[in-house]
Formats: sequence, structure tokens, C-alpha cells
Amino acid sequence: MNTALSADAEHDPARRKALRYFNVFRLVIAGVFFVLGARIGLGFEAPRLFFATSLAYVLIVLALGFPDAERRLGFGRLMILQGVVDVAILAVVMWTSGGYQSGIPVLLMIVLAGSGLVTEGRIALFMASLATIAVLSENLWRAYVDGKAEAGDFFQVGLTCLSFFGIALVARLLAQRAHANATLAAARGEALARQEAINAQIIRDMRDGVIVVRADGIVRHANPSASTLLGVARIEGRPLQEIDPALAEFCRADNDEFGQMMTLGQARRLLRCRVAGGGGGIGVEGDSLIYLTDLEDIERHMQQLKLASLGRLTASMAHEIRNPLSAVTQAAELLREEKRGDMQARLARIINDNAKRIERMIRDVLALGRREHTQPEALALAEFIAELFEAQGLGDETERAIFAAEVAPTLTLGIDRAHLHQILDNLLGNARRYCSGAAGAVRVEAEDTGDGRVRVHVVDDGPGLDAEARAHLFEPFFTSHAKGTGLGLYIARELAEANGFSLELADDDPARPGAHFILTGRSQP
Repeated sequence: MNTALSADAEHDPARRKALRYFNVFRLVIAGVFFVLGARIGLGFEAPRLFFATSLAYVLIVLALGFPDAERRLGFGRLMILQGVVDVAILAVVMWTSGGYQSGIPVLLMIVLAGSGLVTEGRIALFMASLATIAVLSENLWRAYVDGKAEAGDFFQVGLTCLSFFGIALVARLLAQRAHANATLAAARGEALARQEAINAQIIRDMRDGVIVVRADGIVRHANPSASTLLGVARIEGRPLQEIDPALAEFCRADNDEFGQMMTLGQARRLLRCRVAGGGGGIGVEGDSLIYLTDLEDIERHMQQLKLASLGRLTASMAHEIRNPLSAVTQAAELLREEKRGDMQARLARIINDNAKRIERMIRDVLALGRREHTQPEALALAEFIAELFEAQGLGDETERAIFAAEVAPTLTLGIDRAHLHQILDNLLGNARRYCSGAAGAVRVEAEDTGDGRVRVHVVDDGPGLDAEARAHLFEPFFTSHAKGTGLGLYIARELAEANGFSLELADDDPARPGAHFILTGRSQP
């Protein structure tokens, strides 16, 4: 039998609180015995013994109920001692009050239930055994010594003793389940507290401002970034209308998920505002969550990225232009010395080819400068592609037969005409360069995705691309063609993104060999 509780029980606040309530119950019972026992028919067989027992019960409950007793005896020993005292006192009261018919066994059941809920281990069964021994001993004494008990009483006493063990077992199981639930709740509480601390730290360190507003418009919480962006030292606890009326009005309105750009606060910063939660705004049940993003900071960061990209592009261009310029310079020097006409023609062709290469490179770079100036319009895709095919074929029917299209006449693309021309011209030029040259070797297909967007496929039957080429395909100045600038696909993707489109290379498909590019965007501007 366990004689002490585990370390968990020793420091379990729930058990200590239950013990305090149980001691109050003991004190009430002891007081009733001492004050009203004789009036309610208790102790009539031995009044003096009953009075002494009741007085002793009151004193013992008071003595064992003080915190000093727990400190001296320990929680486990105190619980065992209290249980033994309860059983012994109630057994004496039962003996002086006419036996089990006095109703005292019912009190014993209550004491066993309380002891089972407060203690743990097999202590509850130990108490049930003591109560059984006490009740059986009293009934045996009453039957064979006093001669006041009948044979039929033993059956009722036996049922009562069985009830002792049943109540003790149920109380023990309930205590174990309550302890397990309390342990689980404590563990989850600690995990929740840690998660809340992490979330609070994340919100404090966020560059975006976060404001939580109650339904009545009072700011419940705001992170430091929100105070900085709005230029207000203290936000929490103040009405949002007082902090910034424009922001409060924005929160009361129905807003989409993308938010709105506004100039707010005493700092008059350009911020992107977005409201989430609370049913869409202030004035309804629940809190509203406001996100503030500093667009000026984003623009500064983007400008830095652009300058860094421009630096890399300039360095790459200097390197790329140096090669054709060296060829032009060398060919010009040789041209001055060369007297033969055929060699002069060859050198002039070299100069012309490299000059065109430099011109194409400059033209491609200038196209990057025009990516921000888009003028989207709804272009009839089938007609637009037919015009491109005519330009690619240059009036040659054999060359024209290489290109094939499968585009519904009703499909449109909402994109800048010049940008789409440059994107598809680049894709078709690459496909023509690497295809087999057979009829229908380069195919253009288009499909409506059903959500207001159109997907354009440009496929050739060439050898396709290896893994290394795929990894660097859209990088500037990467090319596998001797006369290419390496800017075509890079600029094509930049122009697509400037129009809100995407340009990507599809995965290899054994059923469709060759390169497969997909241009996806909206059907209307």
C-alpha cells in the first residue's frame, strides 16, 4: 500500500483546494454531532462517550486543518491520518447511536468518496477496508455480545460494505481521470503560453503595423511598428477615430482583401491598409485586425534592388559588348590593310554582323525601360498570332507552313500590344531556330482556364532543353546560340510580369518533345 502521495500530488493545487473543502465538510459534521447530536437521536446508547467523541472530532479536525499540520506531517501522511480518524470517529458514533440503522454508514460513504477524490493510489481502498472492518465489527459485537442484531442484518451490512469498495473504486478512477486532465490542461496551457509569447514577439518585431480594434472602435492592442508608422506615441486604449479619422472610416467601410493605399497619421506616410476579422469592420460583434504596410519603405527597398540589378546588368553588358567591339575594331584595322575585294567583303560582313549584335543588345535593354509603361487592351488572339506567323514566314509558303495555330477566334488577351508582340516574337523565333523545320513543327495553342484567364502554349518539336539550360534559361545573357544576346527570354518574362502575366517553361513531356513555353494571363485588361 502506498503511504505517501507522489511528488505531483504533493504540489497539486487542485488537490489542496479539494482538501480544504473536505476539511470544511468534516468541521460541519463534527459541529452537528457536538451541538445537535442528542437532538437528532444520536448517541442515545452512550451519551457521555458520544459527547466526548464529538468534542474530540471537532478538536482533531481543527488541529489537522491548519497549514502547520501539513507542513509537519506532509500531505500524504496527513491524508491517511485524517481518513483513519474519520473512520474511527464515525464507527464510535455509529456504535453509540444504534448501529448501521442510524445512517452513519451513509456518512462513511461520503467520507470514502471525498478521500478517494483527494488522495491517489490505493489509499482509497485502504480506507474502504477500514470502514468495512469497523461496520462488520460493530454488527458482530451487536449480534453476539449485545444480542440486539438479527441474522438478516448481516445481509444489509454486507451490501453496505460492498458499497464502500464500489464508491472507493469509482472515486479513485475519477480522481485519476481528473488528475490526467489537469496534467494535460497544464501542459497545453504551458504550450499555449509559449506560443502566445512567440506570437507576441513576432508581432512586436514585425515591420508592418498591426492594430487590434474592438467592436466599439477602441484600440485593444497595437505593435510598436503601428505607433511608428502613424507617428503616435500611444495607441492602445484610445478610440481609432481620435488617432486617425480616415483610418477609422476605412475600417467601417466594406473593404476587399487587397486593402487600399492611404496617407495616414501625423507622419503622413503612404501606407497600404488592410482590415481582417470582425465581419469586415468596426461596429459589428468581434475584433477587427488592421495591417499597415509602409509603401515608402518597400519602394526604397525596390529601388535598391533595381539599382543593384542595374549594376549587374551594366557590368554584364560591358562584358558582352566588349567582344563584338573587339571584333569590329580588329576587322576595321584589317580592312584598311586588305587590298583583295573578297577579303574586304568578308571583313565588312563581320563588322556589319557585330554591329547588328550590339544594336540588338541595346534594343533589348531599352525594352526593359519600357516595361513599366503598359497600355493593356483586349487583343483578338487568333488574329494577332496569324499576323505574327506572316511576319515570321516573310511571304514564303514553305516557311509559313512550319507554324501552326489552334486558337479559338473568341479568345482575347488583356495585354500591351507591343509587349505581347515582343514576347511571342521571341518565343516563335527560338522555336523556329531549334525545330525540325517540318510542317507544323512550331505550334501555338490557347485555352480558356475558366476563371477569366487564358493560357497560351508555344511548343516546338526540337531536341528540348537539358537540366542545366532549364536552370539558367531566364537569366540575363544566358544563351546557347552563338549569335544570341541572352536577353530575349529574360526580357520576355520581365514584360509578361509587367502586364501581370506569367511566362514559364513546362516540364518535360515524352508525348510532346521539344521546348514548351506557357504564357498565362487575364483575358481582359
